[in-house]
Parts: sequence; C-alpha cells; structure tokens
Amino acid sequence: MQKTYEPKEIDTGFHPKGFRIDKTTSPINFYTKWQISDDGRWHDCKPVDFDLLPPEGWLKCDGFDWEKDLKQRMP
Repeated sequence: MQKTYEPKEIDTGFHPKGFRIDKTTSPINFYTKWQISDDGRWHDCKPVDFDLLPPEGWLKCDGFDWEKDLKQRMP
C-alpha cells in the first residue's frame, strides 16, 4: 500500500479525488481542483483554497507538466 500524506506535508502531489498541490508553480496554481474524465485525463482546473483540500490521502510526486495538461484540455 502506498504511503499517503496530509496536505501540509506536500510540496508537489495529488489526491485521487482530483486535487493537486504544486508549490513549484505560480501561486494561483498552488492548490487546484480538476475534473477527471472516464479515461483518466485531468481537465478543467480551478484554483481552490487550502481549507477545501481533503485532509488526508495525498500522494507525493515529482511534478506536473502544466503546459501539457493545459493543452490536453483545449478543444
């Protein structure tokens, strides 16, 4: 089983419910909520306040390719 974390322990990571934390990007994208399509693509990101993040169940990762993610959601 993969180790999970609380949001305060994450610099770059995600939550399976469609949330991302990325403190390496611009402040508007530190905390975001995404829709996840049936095929697993993340799209339609919206900034959210830290207080709206799930309190546990976070996974750490090395980073996100924001430019690629944004291109994937464009028609």
